[in-house]
Amino acid sequence: MYRIFNMDAYKKYRVSSARLANWDYGSHGVYFVTICTAGRENYFGEIKENLPVYSEIGEIAFQYWLNIPAHFPFVVIDHFVVMPNHLHGLLFLDRPQHHSWKPNRFGPQSQNLASIIRGYKAGVKKYATQHHIEFSWQPRYYDRVVRNEDEWNRIRQYVADNPLKWDQDRDNPENLYM
Repeated sequence: MYRIFNMDAYKKYRVSSARLANWDYGSHGVYFVTICTAGRENYFGEIKENLPVYSEIGEIAFQYWLNIPAHFPFVVIDHFVVMPNHLHGLLFLDRPQHHSWKPNRFGPQSQNLASIIRGYKAGVKKYATQHHIEFSWQPRYYDRVVRNEDEWNRIRQYVADNPLKWDQDRDNPENLYM
């Protein structure tokens, strides 16, 4: 059986990449990441008195994020928060001697931000599957290359304030129609 590829349909429905063109996502730098659960379901727990209270899978999401450097020794965990249905985190790829620039490309990824996030998401999902916990991730994630120290500090504050602003957060299912 032959499959016909329709280039017009591909162009019409293709979701463009939010990645920074020509950037090496394995290079030395700070990256801000947001990962959401499928359907923005509150799998990770809830916010009580402005603090996250984790479900079992929320606790695993928290612990596995802390454990990223065990799998990728060049990663330093900076500020992060696991919210009921998403995670915000700053990752510092400490690779000052990384000199072989490999711009962002489609295809297999290793030792870069995509492989770190893929491994993290796979680990949390595997735990959920093995322990019969209903859970799934949104297929993609958001990232931003942090350009300077001022931006880094603003994002740190945003991450720290996230639980305090949960009542107004657009990712809070209770605000769906606000």
